[in-house]
Order: sequence, then structure tokens, then C-alpha cells
Amino acid sequence: MTVRIGVVTFPGSLDDRDAQRAVRIAGAEPVALWHGAHDLDGVDAVILPGGFSYGDYLRSGAIAALSPIMTEVKDAAAKGMPILGICNGFQMLVEAHLLPGGLIRNDHQHFVRRDQKLTVENADTAWTHEFTRGQEIVIPLKNAEGGYIASDETLDRIEGEGLVAFRYAGVNPNGSLRDIAGLTNPGGNVVGLMPHPEHATEPGFGPDTSAAMRSGVDGLPFFTSAIAAIARVAA
Repeated sequence: MTVRIGVVTFPGSLDDRDAQRAVRIAGAEPVALWHGAHDLDGVDAVILPGGFSYGDYLRSGAIAALSPIMTEVKDAAAKGMPILGICNGFQMLVEAHLLPGGLIRNDHQHFVRRDQKLTVENADTAWTHEFTRGQEIVIPLKNAEGGYIASDETLDRIEGEGLVAFRYAGVNPNGSLRDIAGLTNPGGNVVGLMPHPEHATEPGFGPDTSAAMRSGVDGLPFFTSAIAAIARVAA
């Protein structure tokens, strides 16, 4: 079967084409979706990409979370469709209440751009099952409003339920509480994270590694995991 993964473009999206390319490299068919549509075009999964939707007015992701297509995304998520939110897409997921908590301006008040070490905390989701729990990966990060916040009660709950998907390792780049870099929902089909796995899928264009400059492809398993999960359900 041909797995079709939709990538939604919002006004101000920046990394939608990069996400489409990552999907293609991983072996699936990328499908361009528009924020104003009420149709997911029969896709098997959806990616909400990074960028500055609606200029980050009000709060990052807050206006995009009310876009027409998000009604379809929420319905699809409730039925188990794999949904990935990257950076601005993660902000949309929390604003749409598909993931708990919120994201605020970095504690140092500056935009940050770096190759970021992450620890995989949950390797049982549609987007992470090709990793192993405790694995350290390197994924590019770029954000100004990436500080994850939640009440102590919510933080304790997501920790207890194993909903932390990734933590920052080595350095916390934005002041996120408990070093949280990404989350999953209880069903494991919705995942959001601030770093950009689509920028680490092709040799020559990813983070530096001990093997060679720009050779890091730690982002590729996000996409191949989803393809495998979809194929398994369809079999």
C-alpha cells in the first residue's frame, strides 16, 4: 500500500515543504493540505509543521488551532489517526487541547537555534516506536516560544502516565519545565515536540555527527515509524 501523509500549510508556515520532503524520503507520499479546508483528502496521517502561523499573534498556534481543518484533525485524532505537531505544530496541539499544558516565550527571551540532544522517554507511540526508551538523539531546534509549562498537578499526571515523549538532554534551551521537549497523548497517536525532525532526515543536510559533518539522520525514524504503524493497522 502507498501511505499518504498530509502536511497542513497555514498562513506563515515555514517548514511545510521540509516536512513533505521528509515524508517522501521516508517512503510515503506527501499530500499538501490547506488550513482553510474541511477535507483531509483521505490521508493516513497528518503533520502540523513548524513556522509562524498567523504571525504568532495572540499566542503561537492559538489562531491556527481554530482553523477549519483543525476540526477534521481533532476528529481524526479521536479515531486514532497518527498526528505529529512540530514546533509551531506542537503549539497548535496544546492550543487545540489535543495535548496538555502550554508553550511560552523562552526563559532567556531570545530565539534559539541549535542541534539539540534529546532523550527518548516514550518509544511506544506511532511516531517513536523505531526508537528505544532512553536513546539519545540529536534533532535541530529553532524557536522563540518553546518553554513548556503546566501546573504541578498536570506535570505529575503526564509523568505518571508516561506521556513525556522526549526530554532535553545536556542543556535545557528554553526553560521548559522538567526538561520536557515533547509529549504524546494516552493513545500514542498524537505526538508534539519543539525540535524539528524533518531537518534530520537526509545525509548532507542534518546535524554534525562523529562520522561526518551534516550526516545526522536521527529524525528519519519519526516518519518511518508512522509509515510502519499505518501499514501494520492496514494489514
